[in-house]
Amino acid sequence: MNVDPNPISLRPLAVPTSSRVGFGVEIVNVDIENLTDDDFATIREALYRKDVVVLKNQGLLSPKSQYELTQRFDPAAEGYGHGKTLDAKRSVLHPDLKTVPHQPQVQVIGNGFVSSYEGLQDIKLVHPHHKKFHKYPIPEADDLKYTRFFRWHIDAALYDLHPPRITSLLAVSVPKGRRQILRYDDNSGEELEVPLGTTAFVSGYNMYNILSEEDKKFARTSMVEYAPHPYIWMSPAKSRSDGLGLYCDGTELPESELPPIDKAKIKVLPMVWKNPVTGQLALQIHPSAVRKIHLADGTVIEDLEKVRQIVHDLQRPAISPQYVYPHDWEEGDLVLFNNHGVLHSVVGAFTEQEVRLFRQCNMAASEPPLGPNFVVA
Repeated sequence: MNVDPNPISLRPLAVPTSSRVGFGVEIVNVDIENLTDDDFATIREALYRKDVVVLKNQGLLSPKSQYELTQRFDPAAEGYGHGKTLDAKRSVLHPDLKTVPHQPQVQVIGNGFVSSYEGLQDIKLVHPHHKKFHKYPIPEADDLKYTRFFRWHIDAALYDLHPPRITSLLAVSVPKGRRQILRYDDNSGEELEVPLGTTAFVSGYNMYNILSEEDKKFARTSMVEYAPHPYIWMSPAKSRSDGLGLYCDGTELPESELPPIDKAKIKVLPMVWKNPVTGQLALQIHPSAVRKIHLADGTVIEDLEKVRQIVHDLQRPAISPQYVYPHDWEEGDLVLFNNHGVLHSVVGAFTEQEVRLFRQCNMAASEPPLGPNFVVA
């Protein structure tokens, strides 16, 4: 890319005066194709201190360079963050991603028909729509005016593979012009005006910090066990209207209907993950994939409805509108986010004619997340 000869510079993200979002930074004048060690160090420091980094004007970035930048945060990482789970036709992730043939760690996501892109031919991209996942969707007549958080999550396989340290998202083609009202529809009355097709972010650090002292102790001393093959396991289940976890209707697939399970690959992770640079604690739980909670005294909560309610009660305060950053995508935006410190959600409802084309990359981490007792040097 052609960049300004000035050195790279950082500036805070623009948020409304009513917002209490305390994370995020925009960086300009970055040549990722020729990234120096000093410039990467600046980006890495910004990522772990601000959690969401927006690199502007990166529309010409190659998939190879996107992969190389993503891997630079974890040089020992090798494969895509979800491994081969995308091959399972029953996975809730399957319809949403297409793999770049010459760079298999990079996925193409979006909406609409694309005749040719990076070796992919005649692809139909499907933007995840809440009506396919939520138990009580917004009525069809209101669908383009109103929207929902589709599914709050961490990018992670949560079976066998460690959660990626970061994810990179590149906006190649972005429909513009409309905004939508995001409804929580959880009896709170909360709403949030958002750009069309935004990606919504919330801070796991804030999610932890606003808990009561009692809940902080509970979170620091508890572990979450995730379901085996979670995205297949959850496929028949339906989401709450706030996108934060699932209803308990007994529809999850039994183990007998899942792919073969290796008990050693089931993930049991801390509820709270530590930032490797600042030492801050983040409440990092994938609410739709949780199966059990392991308490400090060795007790295991196995009642799925109770597990989901506990997790929802812990996480819900931090997705209120004042804490949400809905990114207003521009073509060429490359967003890096700390996958060990934020949760995010797809948002929006498109018409078939509104073509949206993005590239996503994340790598299964070489090591597990840092627990709350890890000592940061």
